[in-house]
Amino acid sequence: MRVPEAEFTSYYGRPVLKAPVWKWDIAAYLFTGGLAAGSSLLAAGGQLTGRPVLRRAGRVTALAAVSASAVFLVRDLGRPARFHHMLRIAKPTSPMSMGTWILTAFGPAAGVAAIAEAAGWLPRRGLLGLARRALPPVGHAAGLLAAGTAPALATYTGVLLADTAVPSWHEAYPELPVIFAGSALASGAGVGLLAAPPAEAGPARRMAVAGAALELYGAHRVETRLGLLSEPYRRGRPGRLLRAGRLLTAAGVAGALLGRRSRVAGAFSGAALLAASVATRFGIFYGGVASARDPRYTVVPQRERLEARRTEGGSVT
Repeated sequence: MRVPEAEFTSYYGRPVLKAPVWKWDIAAYLFTGGLAAGSSLLAAGGQLTGRPVLRRAGRVTALAAVSASAVFLVRDLGRPARFHHMLRIAKPTSPMSMGTWILTAFGPAAGVAAIAEAAGWLPRRGLLGLARRALPPVGHAAGLLAAGTAPALATYTGVLLADTAVPSWHEAYPELPVIFAGSALASGAGVGLLAAPPAEAGPARRMAVAGAALELYGAHRVETRLGLLSEPYRRGRPGRLLRAGRLLTAAGVAGALLGRRSRVAGAFSGAALLAASVATRFGIFYGGVASARDPRYTVVPQRERLEARRTEGGSVT
């Protein structure tokens, strides 16, 4: 006689894994971090191509977004001192440790770059006049430094989620950084399309196309490649959010390309891309939480891996 196969339940109906204790503020942190990264890249593009409106909008948005990220992160940590304590060590194998250092490098650089935009408001003479002349070159250097750390800021949160035991996050480790990188580029492009006149919005349109391609590719992969673990991304609230993200991304890119001479179309496209980034980040977040709450998403993949090892003749310990 064989022992019956295990059911997809646990003691007293509790999940096999403890669901993440993170709440909506961490999902918002995922969005604002990506927005800060994308906006700093937009600002660097505006700086290098002589587009002051893009540069200014990107720098100011990057500072506002990274400040909001710090608020959301400290809110989750509970006490501001905990962020400081994480700076006592640098652990390359820990995405959280590396993320703390990335934020520490990005934040001041983004702040200096944004403050430099106020140089034109300062008097031309005296000590403030000296600051008026010094701020632009300092701001240019800081803006490039922020842009240099932006790719790490945009993608480390994807690595952080995949480094957990949450099934649908962990199994999507190749795709999450791609999705988050694309979402960051698309949100930065959205800022540019909202702020700049059509004549200056060329870099933002190119960012929108690149970001949308990465985001849609990654989202499609997590919804189709993971087998059973793709289900949480297709059902319920996560599924609705990710579908909305795809539609908004497509609408934003279409508007950016087809309405390139219209300021109204550019603003519509920018708003759609920002909303798409929000929907995608929240969809990925809630999809992972849903997979941790259902024991089926933990038990079945483990059983399938054991069966595959038996089939291949491997030993099971």
